[in-house]
Amino acid sequence: MKVKATASVLVTIWAGASAQDYNSAPPNLAGLPRIIYIGDPCAHYNDPETGLFHVGFLHNGTGIASVLTGDLVHYYDVRPNGNYSIVAGGPNDPLAVFDGSVIPNGVDGKPTLFHLRRGKNFTKLEIPPVISEPPAGLDVTAFRDPYVFQNGELDRSLNNAEGTWYTIISGGIHEVGPGMFLYQNISPNFEQWEYLGEWFHEPANSTWGNGDWSRIFGFNWETSNVFGLTKDGYSYNGEPFMTIAVESSYDPIQESVSSQHAQIWAAGAIATTEGENVTFTPDMVGVFDWGLASYAAAGKVLPQSSQASTASGAPDRLISYVWLTGDVFGGIVGFPAEQQGWQNTLLTSRELYIKDIPNVVDNDLVQETGSWRVVANSDLTGECVELETLGIEIARETYAAMTAAPSFTEPDRTTTSEGVIPFGRSPESRFFILEAEINFDARASSLQAGFQILASEFESTTIYYQFSNESIMIDRSQTSAAGSTTTGIDASPESGRIRLFDISDNCGTHGNRKDEEFEHDLTSNHVWGSDDHTSTSNGAGSEHIETLSLTIVVDNSVLEVYANSRFVLSTWVRPWYKDSTEIRFFQNGEGEASYSNIRVADGLYDAYPDRPQ
Repeated sequence: MKVKATASVLVTIWAGASAQDYNSAPPNLAGLPRIIYIGDPCAHYNDPETGLFHVGFLHNGTGIASVLTGDLVHYYDVRPNGNYSIVAGGPNDPLAVFDGSVIPNGVDGKPTLFHLRRGKNFTKLEIPPVISEPPAGLDVTAFRDPYVFQNGELDRSLNNAEGTWYTIISGGIHEVGPGMFLYQNISPNFEQWEYLGEWFHEPANSTWGNGDWSRIFGFNWETSNVFGLTKDGYSYNGEPFMTIAVESSYDPIQESVSSQHAQIWAAGAIATTEGENVTFTPDMVGVFDWGLASYAAAGKVLPQSSQASTASGAPDRLISYVWLTGDVFGGIVGFPAEQQGWQNTLLTSRELYIKDIPNVVDNDLVQETGSWRVVANSDLTGECVELETLGIEIARETYAAMTAAPSFTEPDRTTTSEGVIPFGRSPESRFFILEAEINFDARASSLQAGFQILASEFESTTIYYQFSNESIMIDRSQTSAAGSTTTGIDASPESGRIRLFDISDNCGTHGNRKDEEFEHDLTSNHVWGSDDHTSTSNGAGSEHIETLSLTIVVDNSVLEVYANSRFVLSTWVRPWYKDSTEIRFFQNGEGEASYSNIRVADGLYDAYPDRPQ
């Protein structure tokens, strides 16, 4: 594969594209070369001197490379030709440099990188590792991926000075379970860190609730992040949230962790009990990206004073990037494992906040232990409630640039029978955004309704919602015609759960929502951060099923599906034929689906204007 710069940080296409005939049947692709290695996103920070946001990632297995942006739209290499910001070599990191995290105003007031196993960017300090080994007496499953942060709840719980720096190190303990090891800085030069305990851990391979609304907690954790959120975005005094990369079950015979991974999030409370260590206790847990290849999310504070936020008028934010790994899982020999290795991409920048779901009927759908929590009654009758969850949006600047492309609309349509119906017009390329709303008149268990994309006579990818398991499904069985000529191209289905709650039009005002603070005039039906889809009536009376609001980003071989500002599923799609660009309505099973506000922004922008094409 080769790298193409588009709206994602890195995106891959079939190698040798200029030499291939994409109007003819595909050849056997097993001889494709391996070209580049992109690993975990890490070492992000906003430079307080320039206001530029730096986005880092592991590169070729030996160091960290970085790009910078002043608008979350265009990215520029920090080092010429995308070279390293820091590499291995020295007494502390003779073999490799792995994930790290940056204090923007650290040693001598300069950005300071903390990385595993202890540059133009970073100059190594001639000191020993500041945390040289795991806590004494613990048989750890791993001890990796330091993440530095500040948090008001931790400061208050520990009676620390405001703005104390903390770091978590991800891992776990054998025969106990995965967890995070917490440290606090106790020196002005950031060289002394005090261990505060394993402040959050879960039993190995346990689940949140019945396991429907989050992935298994697994055996070991990696690349964990901690941050405070409000309804506006990031805040030092915000409610504690985490993102966690999960490694699944441990095989005692092979003495190794399985290749299955997951990317989850958790929210909850920080407290200390007299005589005990500080603890984090979750009250809701969900999935940050349901894609089986989505992993190692890394976020950082983008302050209101940054160049990007100053230009857009945004408040302090937590911007996170997810790593879409190769879609090869353990045990595969030959194609495509040899070509993929850890060759992959970083996904679209995402903006996080606490999201309201107002005017929800207080019925059994609300009461499960899930990825939401009840925070208030929405009216005086007690029949409606307000829910909260993690809000996930494409960063507003990125979204505005993506949707600035020439666009076309499709008329509203209601489907009641099985079949596919082509749009009146197709995108001109495999770089587009499809936005639409779907309303359902009933929870028909057999109904599957959505879209086929990247479609032609020979291939298509189907994205649909089904009530039988309350999931968005991605059928990749016909995604690539190359699957008929090349063994090993993954065509397995992907899925993720999202509950569409019952919404009442009769609820009164629901409290202190501040939707206007999120809204953007973006010339489309999508209003950034709004909750309008929760109150859209489908004509069925005073109560109706929550509208499914979809934003589908197609970036050549990368697919990101966003729903209702609280769901993301990312995966790989690799159609072969040049004319596989059709979009179609799709329905299977009995029931009624009404489609509205359908718009396609046709063509993404070049995210790396200085890189050769």
